[in-house]
Amino acid sequence: MLDAFGDANAVALIGLIGGIALGLAARIGRFCTLGAIEDVLYSSDDRRIRMWALAIGTAIIGVHIGIGSGWLGFTETAYLDRTWSPLGTILGGLMFGYGMALSGNCGYGALARLGGGDLRSFVIVLVMGLSAYVVMSGPLAHARVWLFPVEEGTGRAQGFSQLAAMRWGLSPVLTGSLVGALFLILGLSSSRMRASRGHVLWGVIVGLAITFGWLGTAWVAHNGFDAEPVQTHTFAAPLGDTIFYLMTASGNTLSFSVGSVAGVLIGAALGSYSKGHFRWEACEDPRELKRQILGAALMGPGAILAVGCSVGQGISAFSVLAYSAPVAFLCIFAGAAFGLRQLISGFAPAE
Repeated sequence: MLDAFGDANAVALIGLIGGIALGLAARIGRFCTLGAIEDVLYSSDDRRIRMWALAIGTAIIGVHIGIGSGWLGFTETAYLDRTWSPLGTILGGLMFGYGMALSGNCGYGALARLGGGDLRSFVIVLVMGLSAYVVMSGPLAHARVWLFPVEEGTGRAQGFSQLAAMRWGLSPVLTGSLVGALFLILGLSSSRMRASRGHVLWGVIVGLAITFGWLGTAWVAHNGFDAEPVQTHTFAAPLGDTIFYLMTASGNTLSFSVGSVAGVLIGAALGSYSKGHFRWEACEDPRELKRQILGAALMGPGAILAVGCSVGQGISAFSVLAYSAPVAFLCIFAGAAFGLRQLISGFAPAE
């Protein structure tokens, strides 16, 4: 099958399918990073943050079943094949969270809103993708590598289940099932959450989309001929990848990143139309646009330093139980909380 279809097209299709599911989750299920943080800090509704717990728990269990079955190797994932830089994770997570608050969306959320007709998010997507590339492989790449050296293939554990397997011989299925179950219990421990079937359903779907990305690209990598990387959804560098592909498609190939980004746009558009929410919107306030551009310019480099965005570290890295995941998640939360507080106090009337 891969002979006829091609490895690059296959991984792009895997990204497209998962991306559509994520786009639908954003528009129909209201799955949103910043929205979940806002609800926790400024509302009595914690269902959206519990959706994240369900997504993380589902992804952890699914991915670790794949690892235990030999479908996926620890060191095939970028989160576990490089030495973790705590400083990069902390600084990048804070930058990303603060930028997310200024922009009003993360990269994933901006794609979802763009799919619903919000042209303000188009600016966020462009600036975030370009700024990510500036730090990843552009003018600031050498400075990034000098400040945060990347060491790959060290053989040292970079994740909790990897450590448990190497040091104590524990099965990844056992470790992942136990940790994943804890997240599922956390997500479902509220009676209000259990009664909200939509939140439960879409939280699980997001986790399955992340799992499908890992296992699907692993299958292509193991059975194909073009050495496609094993990956799943994240929305920082893939925005830049997609921009680059649109400019060089005649001499380039499709990728998981392009499929994922396109999938979120398609899923978000379908979800918006199904709910009757699609409408064109533009920015009428130059100050708002300036704030969104600044936020996007912070999110791109922040995600590169942290090796993932709110989805990349917040769910994808969590799914393989990388050391970096909880630290990045907390830093993104802290950065967003600070940014939201600054925005709210900035608009509050003087006493």
